[in-house]
Amino acid sequence: MSNEQQSVKMWSGRFREPLDPEFEQWQRSIVFDWRLLEHEVATSKAHASALYAAGILTQSETSEVRNALDAIAADHASDAGKTLVRNHPSAEDIHHFVELSLAQRIGSLGLKLHTGRSRNEQIAADLRLYVRHQIGLTIESLSSWANALVSLAHTAGEAVMPSYTHLQRAEPVIVAHWLLAYVEMLLRDVSRLRDCGARLNFCPLGSGAVAGATLALDRNIASRELNFTAPTSNSMDATSDRDFVLEYLQALTFVGLHASRFAEEITLFATAEFGFVNLPEAFSTGSSAMPQKKNPDLTELLRAKVGRIHGAAEAVTLQLKGLPLAYNKDMQETQEPAFAVEFVPQMLGLVARFTAALEFNYERMHAAAQSGYLNAMAAATYLVHKGVPFRTAHEKIGNAVRFALEKGVELGELSIVELRQFGSEFEADFFDAVTLTATLDCHDVIGGTARQRVRQALSDANARIAALAAPAKEAIHAGT
Repeated sequence: MSNEQQSVKMWSGRFREPLDPEFEQWQRSIVFDWRLLEHEVATSKAHASALYAAGILTQSETSEVRNALDAIAADHASDAGKTLVRNHPSAEDIHHFVELSLAQRIGSLGLKLHTGRSRNEQIAADLRLYVRHQIGLTIESLSSWANALVSLAHTAGEAVMPSYTHLQRAEPVIVAHWLLAYVEMLLRDVSRLRDCGARLNFCPLGSGAVAGATLALDRNIASRELNFTAPTSNSMDATSDRDFVLEYLQALTFVGLHASRFAEEITLFATAEFGFVNLPEAFSTGSSAMPQKKNPDLTELLRAKVGRIHGAAEAVTLQLKGLPLAYNKDMQETQEPAFAVEFVPQMLGLVARFTAALEFNYERMHAAAQSGYLNAMAAATYLVHKGVPFRTAHEKIGNAVRFALEKGVELGELSIVELRQFGSEFEADFFDAVTLTATLDCHDVIGGTARQRVRQALSDANARIAALAAPAKEAIHAGT
């Protein structure tokens, strides 16, 4: 194909004046939508199948088109090949690139593929496939991190640490219980991503530019080939819908938030003031000025990434706000925010390996869990079992804590005589009720930190994470 032919636009018939050169470069999306090549090839092959069923392509033409599309994908699968796509001198977008490449390989037959379709439906389908694939990768990475957390929880056994409210020590908890709190967050993240994947999984191909294809295409053919649930129900909605991009970015914002919370706690717990965590050297750096430093770079960067993710979601929100039906060029701007969060699966993979490498200072955590009157709630519960109303019990133990503070001892170090000045209900069995193990085990409810409850929660978590694996892999490979 000549350079002159290559420079012809897909829409140039109506125009006589050339584009302003700067505007032509400025409005091209090939510089970022090159990432959609494999998905563009997949949707084009599916469209070829639909054209064959409609009698537009013969069987041999369909095979020739599909083989040429596969060859285009293979030729550009490497990093060097992707660079060629990104730097193509005349292609406006990934659709134009594939059309030009197809025509180079098989001549005018390549131009026949665009029969009965529009770029408006192509990009809607390509983006769905891309987001679906990224959802699968993200779920797989979330599963790896959740597994690392559960493995660390098993290693911790019945080790104990303080829990915090308002960043003040609250009650003792089992370390595994704290780690499983993050597993719950990750499982919710997976649920949101799956919901998003289910809602986006409808095929826009056959929607045309706005009103539907002008050929009697069987839309189920492309939908089945690409592993969509069904064709979309309304052509105007199908070509202008980017809800799935926004929903995907919002779901990733939750992932980023949860990663940031974990990063903040590890950063705090690794300080000398807490001393609960030894940072893995493989994921830390030093100071160029202070030789003694070991800095928590991974967790600090992890804490910051949620800003980029949330910023992408906000950008798409504002891009979609007020757009009339159906397709508008504004929608081109929804692609870059979606591509800007490609780092999330890799980030989660790093966090999983970082988590697996964490080492806890169990002695220090245990000591912290036994000081500061963290058994006060258990002490109040002891009085409740003696028939004291909780509000009264709360006040009695509060007075006992104040007395112990002034004396410089813990609750369990007060004598029965000293305790009975706050209530006649105190008996010798009080001391057994406020030991560390008794304080843990009094939380014997579903979701509590009692030792038997945590053992069961660990077993349940293993099963719930294992159930994520197969669906995640199916989502990764579907339609690609």
